[in-house]
Amino acid sequence: MPQPTLLITGGAGFIGSYVNKFAQQAGYRTIILDNLSRSRRPPKTAGQFIQGDIGDAHLLDHLFSQMHIDAVMHFAAWIDVGESVRDPSRYYLNNVIHTHTLLESMLKHDIKNFIFSSSAAIYGYPHTSLIDETHPCDPINPYGRSKLMIEHMLQDFDHAYGLKSCSLRYFNAAGGDPEGKIRYSSHRATNLIPRLLRSLETKDPIYLFGTDYDTIDGTCIRDYIHIHDLAQAHLLGLEQLWQTHQSQAYNLGNGKGYSVWEVIHAVEQVTGHQVPVIETARRPGDPPILVADSRKALQKLRWVPVYPSLEKMIEHAWQVLDHAT
Repeated sequence: MPQPTLLITGGAGFIGSYVNKFAQQAGYRTIILDNLSRSRRPPKTAGQFIQGDIGDAHLLDHLFSQMHIDAVMHFAAWIDVGESVRDPSRYYLNNVIHTHTLLESMLKHDIKNFIFSSSAAIYGYPHTSLIDETHPCDPINPYGRSKLMIEHMLQDFDHAYGLKSCSLRYFNAAGGDPEGKIRYSSHRATNLIPRLLRSLETKDPIYLFGTDYDTIDGTCIRDYIHIHDLAQAHLLGLEQLWQTHQSQAYNLGNGKGYSVWEVIHAVEQVTGHQVPVIETARRPGDPPILVADSRKALQKLRWVPVYPSLEKMIEHAWQVLDHAT
């Protein structure tokens, strides 16, 4: 049997680069498409690399006509909540309109298997202590709305054109390559853990946005999930898609929340360094608590997180941080 070939958009980024490595180790051929606007060129061992944009219809048509591709894994979205509030137009262009261009090209070339990197941001303010896939979707920032728009688009494309998809709703992606081979720079990182680790090197203080939430210590609570466990879920979701030909959506999280202060203290414990912190006002668009109910993925995909420990996520992120950048 020939090796299935995956197109990984945004495959030079933090999550995409590890999913690419994980897929190769599982026996898949991979092609990375990335415009490098928020990442850097992957190593030659990462498979075939094409520098380009998912919004370039001519490039996509050429790529799909010249290469046999069995499925697309889509990571080429912008993810900074604060930036999406300040400049929503760019987010709707990159995350929604360019994704539509990608889907149109896929249909034109009869490629109908799509794994989508969605987000817990589609839910908005939680109505329950644990959020499952039936929770109402009412995003409170343009980033979350852009992700929800794509999920609606995928549902409509399934009904009308038979394009099958698996939407994986991440909570907070964390960690790093457990083998320490994929290095990354946190220079542009917006997630909390890499920002905390960078602050230890630069000695610049970290801004703590909001200490007056109705939580255990006044700071936001989030559910963190290791990128290795995300990678597992991507391949499991793809295999189920091929087996059942039914579109699905799954939450991916550990079902345990940590406050910002708890994460800061854990970083200090793992690294042995004190994090400089400046408390400031709430950031627009941040719900106080987001914690996953991932039982659907556990049951339907037989997905079992390997690295649920917050300390292990921090350890892996610290060991692969490119300290020279």
